[in-house]
Amino acid sequence: MQANFDQLCIDTIRTLTMDAVEKAQSGHPGMPMGIADVAYVLWTRFLKHNPTNPVWPNRDRFILSAGHGSMLLYSLLHLTGYDLPLEEIRRFRQWGSCTPGHPEWGSTPGVETTTGPLGQGFGNAVGMAIAERFMAATFNRPDLSIFDHFTYVLVSDGDLMEGLSYEAASLAGHLGLGKLICLYDDNDVSIEGSTDITFTEDVPARFRACDWRVQDVDGYDLAAIEAAIRAAQAETAQPSLIICHTHIGHGSPNKEDLADSHGAPLGEDEVRLAKEYLGWPAEQQFVIPEVVLPVFRQAVERGREAETQWQETFELYRREYPEEAATLEMLWAGDLPAGWEDVLPTFDVADGPLATRHASGAVLNALALVLPTLIGGAADLGPSTKTLLRDYADFQRETPGGRNLRFGVREHAMGSIVNGMGLYGGLVPYCATFFVFLDYMRPPVRMSALMGVPVIYVWSHDSAWIGEDGPTHQPIEHLLTLRAIPNLTVIRPADANEVSAAWRMALSRRDGPTALIFTRQSVPVLFETRRPARETVGRGAYVLVDSSGIPDLILIATGSEVHVALAARDLLAQQGVGVRVVSMPSWELFDAQPPSYRDFVLPPLVKARLAIEAGVTLGWEKYVGLDGEVLGLNHFGASAPYQVLMEKFGFTAEGVAEWALQILARMKT
Repeated sequence: MQANFDQLCIDTIRTLTMDAVEKAQSGHPGMPMGIADVAYVLWTRFLKHNPTNPVWPNRDRFILSAGHGSMLLYSLLHLTGYDLPLEEIRRFRQWGSCTPGHPEWGSTPGVETTTGPLGQGFGNAVGMAIAERFMAATFNRPDLSIFDHFTYVLVSDGDLMEGLSYEAASLAGHLGLGKLICLYDDNDVSIEGSTDITFTEDVPARFRACDWRVQDVDGYDLAAIEAAIRAAQAETAQPSLIICHTHIGHGSPNKEDLADSHGAPLGEDEVRLAKEYLGWPAEQQFVIPEVVLPVFRQAVERGREAETQWQETFELYRREYPEEAATLEMLWAGDLPAGWEDVLPTFDVADGPLATRHASGAVLNALALVLPTLIGGAADLGPSTKTLLRDYADFQRETPGGRNLRFGVREHAMGSIVNGMGLYGGLVPYCATFFVFLDYMRPPVRMSALMGVPVIYVWSHDSAWIGEDGPTHQPIEHLLTLRAIPNLTVIRPADANEVSAAWRMALSRRDGPTALIFTRQSVPVLFETRRPARETVGRGAYVLVDSSGIPDLILIATGSEVHVALAARDLLAQQGVGVRVVSMPSWELFDAQPPSYRDFVLPPLVKARLAIEAGVTLGWEKYVGLDGEVLGLNHFGASAPYQVLMEKFGFTAEGVAEWALQILARMKT
C-alpha cells in the first residue's frame, strides 16, 4: 500500500511537468519525469527546509544544476508549500510568471541560484558547501552549532560533460567537503541522442580519482535511494556522488529513453498515453490528488520545527556570545561593520610609483581586519594579483576557518564557486586572476550580473603594458566585453587612491558584481587624487585637472593612461592650449549620474575630445562625440618591454599632445 501511495506522489510530479510543458508548448519534460522518484525521496525524507521562510540560514541547500528540468523544482516547491500557487505552474514560461523557463534566483521562492548553463549550478553548490564549512568554523562553538546543514545538487549528463564540473569536483574533493551531496541523473541521453556518441568515460572512476565517495543506485528503488543518501550524509571526509540510473521521459510509452522527450513537449496524444499508462485521468490537467498534498505539505510543519529549534539555539548563542551573534546578524542582513571605511588607506605622491595591483593588496589586507567574512583567492596567482590575506590561514580541509582560498588553475570553477558563496549569505567573497584569463570565466561573471550577486572580481595585468609576455597575455578587448554585460560595474583605477575608492564602491554595492581592473606595472600616485578620489570615483568620472577658463580640449583617460594624459596636458599648456583632464574609471557609474553632472564633467560646448585607453576603441564614441577621437588598441600587442610598446603604439605624452593638436587643427578648418 505504501509503495502505491509513494507512486501516486511521484506521478503527481510527472503529470504536473507534462501538463505545464504541454500548456506552454515549450520546455523539457524528460528529465523531471525520469528523476522524479529520487527527488521525491530527497524532498520528503531528508531535505531540511522551511517553505514558509525560504531563506533561514541553516536550511539545506538544493541546487538544480540541470536547470532545463525546472518543472521538477517548481512542482516540488508548489507541492511542499512554498508561495508558488498552482496558477503559476499553469503559467510556466509565460510573461511575468514566477516559473521562468530555467530557475531564476529572486524570481521564485525556494530557488537558491539561477541555473541553466550546464555546470554552473554544480560550481555554485561547491561554493555553498565551502561557505557552510567556513561559517561553521568561524561562528560555531563546541556547545552551539549555528551552521550545520547539507548542500544537495542535482546534475545531468550534460553538467558532467562540461569542463567546469571537473574543475569544481577536483577542488571539492581536495577540500573534503563532506556535506556536499551530488545526485547524478544518469539517463544516458542528451539533445543529440544517446550519450554513447560522445560521453563514454568512466564517471565513477573520475570522481573517485577526485577523492569523492561514489555510489550507484537504481533511480526507481526508493529504499536504495534512501540508503544511499543516508550513507552520503554519514560521510564526513569526502563529498558524495550518487549515480541514479534513470530513464528520460519515464512513463511516456513512445518517448521514454529518447532525446525527443528532452527539450520539447511530448505532444497531446503522447501526454494522454502517458497518463493512461500511469493510471491518471487522461483528459484532465494539473491534477493533484487530495491524498497527495498532505504528504508533501508535511514539509511546512517539519520546516517550522527545524527553524524554531535553530532559533532557540541561536538565542542561547546570543546570550553566550553576544558579540559574535551581533556580527553574524549584521553580516546576514547584508551590512558591514560601522566605520569600516575608516580603514581604507590613502596614498601620497611619495608612496609611488606603485602598481595598482600592489595598492589593491594593501587595501584588501586593511579591510580584512574589519570584515571577518572577507574571503577569497586567486587561480594560482595570489602572489601576482596581490590578493593573499597576509595574516590569515588558507581555507583547507584541516583549516576550514582560513580566509585564503587556493582555487588552483581553475578560473571557470573559481567564478562559479564564488557566485555560490555570494548567494549563501553573510560572506564577502572575491576572486582574482590575470585579466586575459577572463575568457576562461566569463559565464559565471555573466551569471553573477544576471542574479545581482555582490561578488568582487579582481583582474590584474590589465593591458598590453604587461610587456614581454606578448599578445597571448595582453588583454585588449576585455574591458569592452565586460562593459557589454548589464549590471556589472567595471572600475579601472588610475592610481592607488582611486584603487582605495574602487574597493569602497565594490563593497558598498549590494545589487550586483564589481570588476576591479589593476595594472601590473607601476604608475605614479597622483597628487590630484588624494582628496577627491573617495567620492568622485563613485561618480564614474571627474575633473582631475582643469584649465583656467573654458577648455579648448578635454582629455579623457582610464587607469594607467591617466598619468599620460596629465603629462600631455603640461606639454599642451606650454603651447597655450587649455586642457581639462577627466579621469573616467567607470563608464557604468558615470552613466548612472544625473545629466547635469555628466554635462559638467563633459561640457557639450567643448567638442574637441580625445579618449585614451590601452584597449579596443569601440564604445568610446559615446563620450568623445562626433568630433572627438580615441587613442586605443584595435590590434593585438607584441612582446617587448612595456615602455617600448607605449612608445611604439603612441601612448606617450608627446604622442597624445601631437594627436590633440591635430584634432584642434582639424576643427579649425
